Amino acid sequence: MGLIKLAAAGAAGYAFYKYATREKTEHAAFAASQNGTVRDAGPQAMRDEPRRWQKTDEESDESFPASDPPANY
Repeated sequence: MGLIKLAAAGAAGYAFYKYATREKTEHAAFAASQNGTVRDAGPQAMRDEPRRWQKTDEESDESFPASDPPANY
């Protein structure tokens, strides 16, 4: 009987610990102005803008997560 009480106390303690230490999830690729679960296309919607951005990059970003590549790729 003591083992069951110990297991219940441990489970309750673990549940409280996970509740107390939970963090707000932040999407790494999102800019500060972005909210929701889907990021807009383009470098302005990225948290860290790329050094160079070409038309091919834009088309690829706009087509993601589609399985077909852009027509100009």
